[in-house]
Amino acid sequence: MPIDLIIFDCDGVLVDSEVISCRAHADVLSQHGYPITSEQVLERFLGRSMRQATREVEAELGRSLPDDFHSQVYAEIFQAFATSLEATPYIGEALTQIAVPTCVASSGPPEKISASLNRVGLYDRFAPNIFSAVQVPNGKPAPDLFLFAAKRMQTEPARCLVIEDSVAGIAGARAAGMPVLGFHGGSHCGTGHADTLLRAGAGLTFDDMRQLPDLIRRADAAVLAD
Repeated sequence: MPIDLIIFDCDGVLVDSEVISCRAHADVLSQHGYPITSEQVLERFLGRSMRQATREVEAELGRSLPDDFHSQVYAEIFQAFATSLEATPYIGEALTQIAVPTCVASSGPPEKISASLNRVGLYDRFAPNIFSAVQVPNGKPAPDLFLFAAKRMQTEPARCLVIEDSVAGIAGARAAGMPVLGFHGGSHCGTGHADTLLRAGAGLTFDDMRQLPDLIRRADAAVLAD
């Protein structure tokens, strides 16, 4: 098969977590003198690592945030995950129909990825093939994480297919030389998000995970046609 590996983003693709995460991030930033809404966090930092977001905020503030800032944000996120996080609808059904190897490449730290996937019963489906931006020098939109995942999975980048919900993720996949599908079915995706993902470089977009197995087959056909 021309597609030998499917690389999934986690937040907003496997789990419907972005609204929860952005609300917690905004609340803690606001507590530390950087007023921001969850909608603004979503617009600015979707798909990017906490490390990158913090650097930008600190540059604007002209000072450092507390040493335990990330821990404060993740404490709020994990508390909310425990009661309200859900898997993306139909993702389990879609995964059962995907025969090629799969892995996860997420901007989140390992403990957040683990908490997310364990909460919705998907951790064992992907472990140990779960990769985090903390393992590479530069997070999305740089290609580092996708190239790292492909190398660890012993797959040529051009034979990987990435599933992403963010502009940063799509840019990173394209920079890695990988075809990418844009998912806009999460609760954080507003009107026009599909067009945004297409403009960023997604080959196709979709909003229902039941469509994914057929889209993967179509991606195979497109690669063969090339």
